[in-house]
Amino acid sequence: MGGNIADDDNIVMPVEDGIMEESLEVEELGDSDGYEETAVLMEQSPASDNGDKKEEEWMNDYEGALNIDMYQTKDNVIIKSTIAGVRPEDIDITVANDMVTIKGSRQKEEIVSQEDYFYQECYWGSFSRSVIVPVDIDSEHIEADLKDGILTIVVPKAAKAKTKKVKVKGL
Repeated sequence: MGGNIADDDNIVMPVEDGIMEESLEVEELGDSDGYEETAVLMEQSPASDNGDKKEEEWMNDYEGALNIDMYQTKDNVIIKSTIAGVRPEDIDITVANDMVTIKGSRQKEEIVSQEDYFYQECYWGSFSRSVIVPVDIDSEHIEADLKDGILTIVVPKAAKAKTKKVKVKGL
């Protein structure tokens, strides 16, 4: 039952813009519960020194995305985000109409060579996130606090205009 993903043991992907060459290797995992399993292993190798430079330049221009929670209370919209390792002075929050933008930067404290990493999953560098607040807000009274790596932005809702009944006079 089942079958191979490909007829060949190696599949070579074309090089795009000289950045990276990917080689897929199909590995038979054996017969488990009557099913033949295969895994596709991907190896990346630099196509050229020029490709490494292009990738490095692209990474310098890249901004990480910031994950947020946004919810409302009776009087406020609350935006929360985990921003560990960032100082308050490295965070910039701007409000334009109904859009809140959070920008910042997380810097490495030490230099570690690429070969010495076992895992490299944390994002270091610039990050940003813009979000539209779906209710009318009072942008003059927004507050932000960074405590224990959690950024909390309190966006007050705009005071709703009071409804006034107008009596029509006849002539």
